[in-house]
Amino acid sequence: MEPTGLLKLFLDTDRLAVAGALAAQPMTTDRIVTVTNRDLRTVLTALGDLRASGLVVADEDGYRLDEQAIRLAAKSAAEIEIPMDPVIGFGMTADEQLVLGRYFSGRVLIDIPSHRAKRLIVLQRLALEFDIGRRYSEPEVNEILGAFNPDWSTLRRGLIDEDLLDRETTGGSNLYWRSGGRITDLPPT
Repeated sequence: MEPTGLLKLFLDTDRLAVAGALAAQPMTTDRIVTVTNRDLRTVLTALGDLRASGLVVADEDGYRLDEQAIRLAAKSAAEIEIPMDPVIGFGMTADEQLVLGRYFSGRVLIDIPSHRAKRLIVLQRLALEFDIGRRYSEPEVNEILGAFNPDWSTLRRGLIDEDLLDRETTGGSNLYWRSGGRITDLPPT
């Protein structure tokens, strides 16, 4: 099933309720009516749509989700490419935007480049998230970087290694501040 078809299928709350009930366990039509608090006609219509899509199958115990079909639909949906959000490319050159477009999906950094030149472009972009002159606690830095990629520690280390952030330890706590990179006003988010 195409990802857009799957999305359209589950935009209907009745189909979503029936699929949700069946996600817990296989059920008979009467049990689905009880669990979803929908009338019989609504449940039968939803079941018909879900069966036609291949996501629900009928057997001697009633209806159940076809786990293989769900996995295939999820795999297909995961392959959808989301272009880089234009905010990510703001203040970067056209060549840098091309590099960023390979590594960002929306505003999410989907992969940290292994090639240093490309990684430096990504790190320079991430450095723009930090205000010049402001000191950040380690949890603040982790939160900012974590919004882009769950491997915030690698990103933080890269920013320090490339002299884009600096760090000092005071009283057992680390403080970070922007120490390099370009100066650009980011557009409002």
